[in-house]
Amino acid sequence: MSPGPSGRGVAVLGAGMIGEVHRRAALLAGADVVGVLASSPARSSEVAERWGVTAYRDLDDALADDRVDVVHVCTPNATHAPFAEAALRAGKHVVCEKPLGISLAEAERMAAAARESDRVATVPFVYRYHPVVREVRARRLAGEFGTWHLLHGSYLQDWMLSPDASSWRVDPELGGESRAFADIGSHWCDLVQWVSGETFTDLLAELSIAVPTRPAASGPTFAGPSEASGERVEVRTEDSAALLLRTASGVLASATISQVAAGRKNRLWFELDGSLGSAVFDQEEPERIWLGGVDGNRVLVRDPEHGSPEQRRLSTLPAGHAQGYAQCFEAFVADTYAAIDGDSPEGLPTFEDGLRSARLVDAVLRSARNGSWTKV
Repeated sequence: MSPGPSGRGVAVLGAGMIGEVHRRAALLAGADVVGVLASSPARSSEVAERWGVTAYRDLDDALADDRVDVVHVCTPNATHAPFAEAALRAGKHVVCEKPLGISLAEAERMAAAARESDRVATVPFVYRYHPVVREVRARRLAGEFGTWHLLHGSYLQDWMLSPDASSWRVDPELGGESRAFADIGSHWCDLVQWVSGETFTDLLAELSIAVPTRPAASGPTFAGPSEASGERVEVRTEDSAALLLRTASGVLASATISQVAAGRKNRLWFELDGSLGSAVFDQEEPERIWLGGVDGNRVLVRDPEHGSPEQRRLSTLPAGHAQGYAQCFEAFVADTYAAIDGDSPEGLPTFEDGLRSARLVDAVLRSARNGSWTKV
């Protein structure tokens, strides 16, 4: 098998839901997915046959494949550090799911490895790629909102609402000490910082566990209630988090994060309130933004014929033909490959952004333990 039209060969590590998303985005970006490593040899063979690619025996087998230029790490969190670091040492470019590692030390080591290599290493904070999010950012850069007074919002899901729902993410040995915040709160913080231009430097956090025990058997993310019966284990990772934050310039922010909010499937919502105007974005309504002002409010709809250059670039469908998460992911992967080719796409999230996120996760955990404002 020879590389695809882009001349780029891709290995996908992990064959769950997100692995499928990475594969599709890679193919649409013109790459050739040449192999897959799943959770077991049998699973690798099963997926490889379906995808029409090579089934790798192990990580060394994948990294020894000289057709592979880019490794996509889509495995449980505890494997991110060893897999990504090994890929960088092997001279591969890396796309690694967040979090970079299950500890700040791991994330610092991974970011250092990326810096020391001459490889591109990116993290899919893909909500940056909603065209209307780019429109808000462009208007902020143009000074439309003035100085910020308050940043606030939430990221709510309900896939862990049932007491019988479980996943490998619940186990801190596999997913890390933080669950809800590390998984989705990190997306909210990354997006709000990038759009607003502010950097969170101090925070006060409270964490809560709504369901004290869950089934011991783990399953894929978003799978719903487990069919396993029998043993239940104590839950040690949070279902919800509430944060107050302060930025380097002194702007106050707040965020509510939950994976047990009934009816909320994937509602990342933010409002940025400035001295001249406000902006609101809701990921479950990704085609529009609300812009507030003292003399009236407006709703802007994504339109490739109007707005900022970045909003137009990322609007791949005509106005009124809804774009969403899939198109965000596809644009992120395409920009990663463009960076490999020497371009400098605006807003491409790298391992440095992943490290910044890991520092926030660490600060949230420290603040929840000590009950006080904590430096990031």
